[in-house]
Amino acid sequence: MSIDINSPEPLVSVIIPTYNRQHYLKQAIESAIGQKYQNIEIIVSDDCSPESPQALIDSFQDSRIKFYRNPKNLGICQNVVNGFKQARGKYVASLNDDDMWNEDFLTTLVPPLEANPDLALAFSDYYIMDPEGKINHPATEDDTRRWKRDRLEEGIYQPFYELGIVHQAVFLAVATVMRTDAINWDDVSPEAGLFWDLYMTYLACRTGRGAYYHPGKLTRYRVHTQSETMISGKSNVQAKIRTGKAGIFCYEQFKEDEKLQEFRPFFQQKWVQANTTLGIGLMRAGEIAAARPYFFRALQQKKLDLRTIAALMLSYTPKTIASRF
Repeated sequence: MSIDINSPEPLVSVIIPTYNRQHYLKQAIESAIGQKYQNIEIIVSDDCSPESPQALIDSFQDSRIKFYRNPKNLGICQNVVNGFKQARGKYVASLNDDDMWNEDFLTTLVPPLEANPDLALAFSDYYIMDPEGKINHPATEDDTRRWKRDRLEEGIYQPFYELGIVHQAVFLAVATVMRTDAINWDDVSPEAGLFWDLYMTYLACRTGRGAYYHPGKLTRYRVHTQSETMISGKSNVQAKIRTGKAGIFCYEQFKEDEKLQEFRPFFQQKWVQANTTLGIGLMRAGEIAAARPYFFRALQQKKLDLRTIAALMLSYTPKTIASRF
């Protein structure tokens, strides 16, 4: 199948960033191809996986799929942005390589954007699924409550600073369709790292445009041991360091933004947490001297943060003990 340039439906560019997960990537692509909304292009951006997914891409025999492979590993943020920069559609939608869309995802979220040019994006709720693709209903409901989507009515929110970057109800990585011109892709700093989707939401908020929410669960987010979210704990020190650095960058931007001063205390607290996270990551990596300044920075802003105090105290114990925190 090819892109229909004469279609009355606007072109939607589906961005699938991938790295070394072909067994899940196949399912993600299938869910994009299976959309009832057919005027799409699918851009697969591979971040120099050890084994190229080129053969998998070719097996679909679908000319709407465009494949790009970085000559070297750039990291999640730059890989995603490279994909967005290739987009030709009026709208863009990110789909993680380990997640899936329901067949009515695009047919549900594109029409509100077409009807209201003052919207930057449209988003929905989503299911949580396990590594095998089975929906976890209790986890799904917990996630909906955690990000306060259970409090949202269907409709337009303008502005959407609070629900977008305080409550973080907008999951841009897998459950959002956005206008391609909503943000300047060059404004997405590589320092946003694995928080790239939160940072893009922030940039979209700043335009003054609105967001449309649909309460249906239109996508499926996979939770598994190899996701960046899961490995950023004790099992992967470098992932924790990446998490801390990304958080520091994002929340530093947010708390200094004049448009967001009513939320500054919240962003300040998240910034403190990010500094402590980075310090703990460095301490686990054995870089004790490099870790301590982040603990001190955090305590300058919140003197009685128990997590930070405990980490700082442990940093003065023998390295073999401190690295186990």
